[in-house]
Amino acid sequence: MKMLVKPVFCACLAALSLVGGADARVPPEGQDSNQQAASQRRLKGQNLPVREIERRVVPRMPGAQYLGFDYDPATDIYTLKFLRNGSVIWVDADGRTGNIIRRTGD
Repeated sequence: MKMLVKPVFCACLAALSLVGGADARVPPEGQDSNQQAASQRRLKGQNLPVREIERRVVPRMPGAQYLGFDYDPATDIYTLKFLRNGSVIWVDADGRTGNIIRRTGD
C-alpha cells in the first residue's frame, strides 16, 4: 500500500499542473454572486432553501431526470432543469413560495 502513495501523489501533482493554476478554480462570472444572493435571502427568511423547492417540484416531474438548478437573484426565480426522452424541460419556481411559475419543454 505504501508503494502506491508516492506514484499516486506524483500523478495528482502532474494533473494539477495541467489544469492551469488558479484560473481553473474561479467560478464563471456571476455564479458566485448568485449563490451568495440566494444564501443571503434564505438566511433572512425571504426565500425557501433550494432543497425545499426541489422537494416540491421534482415529484411533479415523473419520468424525468433532475439535472440541477440555476438561481436568478434579480427575480428570485429558481430554474430547475430536467431531461426526459432526450428533451430538456425547464421549470421556473418562485424562490419565496416554491410555486411553479412556468414550464417549458416536453
